[in-house]
Amino acid sequence: MADDALDGKTALVTGASSGIGEATAHALARDGARVALAARREEVLNDVAETIETEYGAETLVVPTNVRDEASVETMTETTVSEFGGLDVLVNNAGLARGESVEEMTTEQYAAMMETNVDGVFYATREAIPHLRETEGNLIFVGSFAGQYPRPFNPVYAASKWWVRGFAHSVEARVGEDGVAVTVVNPSEVRTQFGSAYGESFAERFAEGEVTEPEEVAEAIAFAARQEGSTVSELDIYRRDKFSGF
Repeated sequence: MADDALDGKTALVTGASSGIGEATAHALARDGARVALAARREEVLNDVAETIETEYGAETLVVPTNVRDEASVETMTETTVSEFGGLDVLVNNAGLARGESVEEMTTEQYAAMMETNVDGVFYATREAIPHLRETEGNLIFVGSFAGQYPRPFNPVYAASKWWVRGFAHSVEARVGEDGVAVTVVNPSEVRTQFGSAYGESFAERFAEGEVTEPEEVAEAIAFAARQEGSTVSELDIYRRDKFSGF
């Protein structure tokens, strides 16, 4: 733990209202960062911000955002930079999962997932890169094991995460010479409300200690955010028995 490693720096976290995003906002604030919290649920974000301010004495900014809307993402970034004077860390965390098979998924369901997991990541990255070049900052993508291995029960989600991983590493090759670090963090199952949109959430499916907790993923993200002059290109996070029986 490095309580002051991010002193004076600004971090922007998408999907910050719960789960990995909320835990990440806490970890970055603990390390000294000013944290902008982005998600659609403004009331929940206000509660998260209040808790962070009380616990760490950190500056926070609530920026209600729909990452599927490019104008909303543009406002998110401009507001953060205007209020905090720059941007040092972007955490692309907002995501959506569905469990329908390809033949069962409607066009509307497909579009919603791709607009969130692909378009939203593109919009936020596009807006952030000029500011991260100025600060030689850190661009962090929350990927998934589904972006590395076949996922038969939700192939569209998996495809979106393969895209995120490929996009991130290609951006890394482009902006590295400008001093911008790019990291992909790939969790496997995490005990959050993720997946509740189509049935049982991971928090309901797994007992405490059975799979990764959001705070563990947040620690990996905070580790990547603390890097100066080097890049942690990729971090995989999974329970220790993940591959037993293979």
